[in-house]
Amino acid sequence: MCPHPEPADPTDPTEPPRAPALFDECRMVRAHGELDLTTVAPLVRALQGARAGCGRIFLIVDLSEVTFTDGSILGPLHEAWDDCRARQGWIRVVHTSAGIDLVLLGGGLLGRFPAYASAQDAWQGTTASHRAMGRWARQLGGGAG
Repeated sequence: MCPHPEPADPTDPTEPPRAPALFDECRMVRAHGELDLTTVAPLVRALQGARAGCGRIFLIVDLSEVTFTDGSILGPLHEAWDDCRARQGWIRVVHTSAGIDLVLLGGGLLGRFPAYASAQDAWQGTTASHRAMGRWARQLGGGAG
């Protein structure tokens, strides 16, 4: 097991945002089709494999070809988030699905995983529109938006 450096304090204004120097330094995991309790294992293994080794991890999870998901993605994404943050990196999720937004919102992870329209946008930190987040929050009584 690699020793993990202390994570940077995100509230420290003197700490510059960290990003990979090149797009090639990002690791990417892709999933497609339906993700539920019976089909999520390959995604879990891919997320674990992408985080193997030492050093900072910049991980893009491309769910743009996922047609359905339930809460089975929440645990693996949360675990990957914790690991990447502990290693002074990040994880970002590519998708354009209101259904994925709803699962993330229901699991309390939408704030951690805003939608990115493409891997390039995720690498650059350019999120997709937050309209879906506000729409789902209003429908669930959250009032955000």
